[in-house]
Amino acid sequence: MIVNLDPQFRPLAGETIPYESFVFNGGEPHIRIQAFDVSQEIHVTHRINSFNDLGLLCVTVDALRRMKVKHIHGILPYFPGARQDRVMTDGESLTVKVYADIINRLDLSSLTLVDPHSDVTPALLDRCEVVSNVPFIKRILTQLPDDFVLISPDAGAAKKIHKLAQALGISKVLECSKKRDVVTGALTGFSVPVDSLGDVPCLIVDDICDGGGTFMGLGTELKRKNSGDLYLAVSHGIFSKGLDALGEMFTKIYTTDSIRNLSHPVVSQELLIDILKS
Repeated sequence: MIVNLDPQFRPLAGETIPYESFVFNGGEPHIRIQAFDVSQEIHVTHRINSFNDLGLLCVTVDALRRMKVKHIHGILPYFPGARQDRVMTDGESLTVKVYADIINRLDLSSLTLVDPHSDVTPALLDRCEVVSNVPFIKRILTQLPDDFVLISPDAGAAKKIHKLAQALGISKVLECSKKRDVVTGALTGFSVPVDSLGDVPCLIVDDICDGGGTFMGLGTELKRKNSGDLYLAVSHGIFSKGLDALGEMFTKIYTTDSIRNLSHPVVSQELLIDILKS
């Protein structure tokens, strides 16, 4: 049975458990779960976009424990704080560990993530199960031209890109690079290590798109190197600066519903209910 803490997010098929959730006037999330057969294993799903979302997950697991549920599985496709997986300057938090420590205290029977930002996140979590981006990318390859170049946007993505290429039999892979100021976050020095791409389409693959600065800068450089149509595939689409500028740069943007439900002409959104069962 399933508790979907975001009513618009249903990554698993199966019977759902009714509940009422609300936020007290002081800002605290609360839940009341209706009675059900507590001998069954329970899956709790959520899209965590704020600390209150994490709070709702915590009080839900506590409520289920008090109902004597023994086996609780978590489905959190996008893991919060995963990009802050190392301390770059004095005074910063190791945010991924803060979230991981809280979730580990819930003592879940398993926790499923989709395409985490790095190996640090699953290493910090107890009983973590990782779904790679392979099923997601495999689904969208049927919508792309036969001849294309797979693009790694930076050094951090290169290892996963080569694993993806090997799993899907993609032969043309190009490692690009950029420079980021660790204090300001400013991006510069986008580099594409070829003289010309000969009008061949390019697919950039990464785990997260936040504001899109990496992909706008890289897209500009790819076009300067005579690329064909540009495509972008990101497992987790935050798109904090909207999609209009990205929509002008890319022929199509592919993402999942791990963050929110999207409706935009340039976006093709794959549902995690289909990816998780592939």
